[in-house]
Amino acid sequence: MQAVILVGGEGTRLRPLTFGTPKPMVPLFGIPFLERTLGRLKEAGVNDVVLAAGYLPRAIEDHLGDGSRIGMRISYVVETTPLGTAGALRNLADHITDSFFVLNGDVLTSLDLRAMIAFHRRHGGVATLHAIRVDDPSAFGCILRDADDRISSFVEKPPRHEAPTNEANAGTYLLERSVLDRIPAGRNVSIERETFPELIASGAHLVSFVTDDYWLDIGRPQQYLQAHGDVLDRKLELASSGDPALSNRGRFWYVGAVGAPANFRLPVFIGEGVAIDSSAIVGPYAVIGDRCSVAAGAEIRDAILWDGVEIGAGAGISDAILASDVCVGSGARVTTGAVVGHRARIAADAQFEPDARIVADAETIATPT
Repeated sequence: MQAVILVGGEGTRLRPLTFGTPKPMVPLFGIPFLERTLGRLKEAGVNDVVLAAGYLPRAIEDHLGDGSRIGMRISYVVETTPLGTAGALRNLADHITDSFFVLNGDVLTSLDLRAMIAFHRRHGGVATLHAIRVDDPSAFGCILRDADDRISSFVEKPPRHEAPTNEANAGTYLLERSVLDRIPAGRNVSIERETFPELIASGAHLVSFVTDDYWLDIGRPQQYLQAHGDVLDRKLELASSGDPALSNRGRFWYVGAVGAPANFRLPVFIGEGVAIDSSAIVGPYAVIGDRCSVAAGAEIRDAILWDGVEIGAGAGISDAILASDVCVGSGARVTTGAVVGHRARIAADAQFEPDARIVADAETIATPT
């Protein structure tokens, strides 16, 4: 069993976090999201992975290498021109020799991959598609199936009141190697809009594996914040990283934890080497990365701080994401959907409009708007 992870996107919706950081390398509690996904695969017994990369592939390869550090084998295929979901798969066909998973690089889910493997083998089809039940299917592609789970058709983003089912395509597929032979080479091909419908029309056996698992696309700032909040609320248990040196880094303080500092409002997560003044208020839902410092009287809640962030005295951070090595001046307010890029310097007493995107390097002062 192999796996392909689609990691070629530029992460435009997460900018400025993704200026210089590929979207798959955005951290989830201090560990790159891609490494969390690899941990899920490893737990399911899948150790041979191909990364379909495009944007800043060197940064991914520099971190993961050939996968030996985490007990896996990782190969890389880099697209120079976007080829769509199926086109990306056809582009790496030479690396696939067996049945294989296809996973999106920005989906956080509790899906039991071992159960999906068993389902696929039991049904004997060429493709198994994971589907989830949703309240509003209008934002998704819906999968229609019969009583034997065989897929009959797809309906793309139907109006809510016209949706024939609430079972939405969740974007994890388990495919036989033969599917790649049905994809044209050298052009952009959508697996959802072209390949799967053509397979069904030809009489191929595709089945839908429907679950009620946790599922979230973390490709937007609010969903990225939500993912951390959901883990802190224990709605999802994270897969451990394949690297023992990282698996236990940092500490979760859940609601009801005994011995939490008096200035913590649980739940919170604190990385390693963090310095927090006893008069600062931390939480609830504060995620503070390694080597951060929080000065006297500062308050951090509903926020994510990457590594090396400095928060000045009396500053307030809420409903915000701060990338690595940001420095926030005393009394500044970074709130209401703000996203701050790497190495930004926020001036003392600065305030910003809602949903501000603050892009700066080490020499730039971000002043109030």
